Amino acid sequence: MRATYKKRNWLVMTMVVIMALMVSACGHQKAPAAQGNAQAATDAKPLAGKRVALIMEFNTGTFSQQYTQGVTEEVEKFGGTLTKFVADNDKAKMASLLDSAITQKFDLILTDHGDALLEPGINKAIAQNIPVVVFDADVNVAGATVLSQDDQKMAELTLEQMKKDMGAKGNIVKVWVAGFAPMERRQISYQKFLKDNPDIKEVAAFGTAQNPALSTQTQMEAILKQYPKGQISAVWTAWDEFAKGAARAIQQAGRTEIKVYGIDMSDEDLQMIQDPANPWVASAAVDPKDIGRVQVRYGYQKLHGDKPDDHVVLNPVYVSRDELPKEQISTDQLSQYVKGWGESEQGLQDWMKDYTK
Repeated sequence: MRATYKKRNWLVMTMVVIMALMVSACGHQKAPAAQGNAQAATDAKPLAGKRVALIMEFNTGTFSQQYTQGVTEEVEKFGGTLTKFVADNDKAKMASLLDSAITQKFDLILTDHGDALLEPGINKAIAQNIPVVVFDADVNVAGATVLSQDDQKMAELTLEQMKKDMGAKGNIVKVWVAGFAPMERRQISYQKFLKDNPDIKEVAAFGTAQNPALSTQTQMEAILKQYPKGQISAVWTAWDEFAKGAARAIQQAGRTEIKVYGIDMSDEDLQMIQDPANPWVASAAVDPKDIGRVQVRYGYQKLHGDKPDDHVVLNPVYVSRDELPKEQISTDQLSQYVKGWGESEQGLQDWMKDYTK
């Protein structure tokens, strides 16, 4: 009788345990593998969920588009979310957009171009512990990291090649516009170049940031009529948008004696330089995608508690038609032909490398 009672108790206890396990399984279902992996990937990024504001003075042309692509890709690698604000070439509006980003309490603010009008906003952001990384603007605010290309070097690379191709004498046209920090730095090298080369004469200079490629094309067409064949040897442009417009005007006019030299590089630019019928023969540049990536890395250094340098210079390379294959390539393939192009690890820290794979 006692044995039967013990056996009955054992059966009851066993059934209770089984039912408890079933309830537990129903209440805590295992996440699907894909969902679990995605969650693990997010959790692996210590900066996931950070809100990043990119405030741009303008987004004209393929260079800006590829720069933005670099910013976007790098923010996503770190698990953050990006919001873009564009000021449409209005510096006052850009300063206002910066104030708006501060009010919205973004975790990180990146700026693209602009000028000293940004300084009050940058000071305000830093006072509220919002890190700021600036690209291509002449601002000086303690605690903000400012990225710039080596603009004087880019100008020197293109000017020296132009001089060589001209035989160190002849007339040139400059396309340039004041009021932009990179342009002003490039102008320093240009002025020194003219001083050092008295047999090279500037016969015309112009430029506008509004519809730059189309405006340059229109103005260049007028200059070509003013200076018949043989009176202009080359055109030096301080921005790739200027080079596009000048090259189109020259090509349409059939002025094969004139060569164009530019600064900056995008896929569209590369197509033109590779075209043997196009007068644009060379450019000095930093990979625009790399610029965006590097800027984000310095921003995330700040969020991580690192203290990066206040000033960071990005090294350019010289891209000439002579170095390129006959078949069309993109800037993603340019590193195969031009040493130093793309895939920059500038700004990467050891703690970042696992999160950017």
